[in-house]
Amino acid sequence: MSLRMMETNIDACRLDQWLVAARFYKTRALAISAIKNGRVIVNQMRAKPAQQLAVGDYLEIQKTVEQQFEVIVKQLAIRRVSAKLASTFYQETAQSIERRERLAEQRKLANALVSFPTARPDKRERRQLRNIHRNPFTHD
Repeated sequence: MSLRMMETNIDACRLDQWLVAARFYKTRALAISAIKNGRVIVNQMRAKPAQQLAVGDYLEIQKTVEQQFEVIVKQLAIRRVSAKLASTFYQETAQSIERRERLAEQRKLANALVSFPTARPDKRERRQLRNIHRNPFTHD
């Protein structure tokens, strides 16, 4: 058995280490900051970075307003592994998946409504834009 596989078969690990191993955060410092700011909830309670995590624990992870995950811990690990292997460390709940898909669809629709210019503004358009920015309430 390789060293990597031995490190994923453990009895307990710190919450901050597991969040990095499962690839929810890139560094432990980011994971610790999120935990301290209350963006990671373990079994319906606020957690501390050094809290011991166990298989079967329920986590609510809020990375941004749009990126919210509800997961159940399936495997413990302390080392960061490939994304394919990291996805086996947890099981995302059906509600969480549905919410993220709904938000992704809303984001796509919002982007479809926004029109972007096809070319750079010419001299006259630049002058108009500059006047709008300088005097936002007096333009025609």
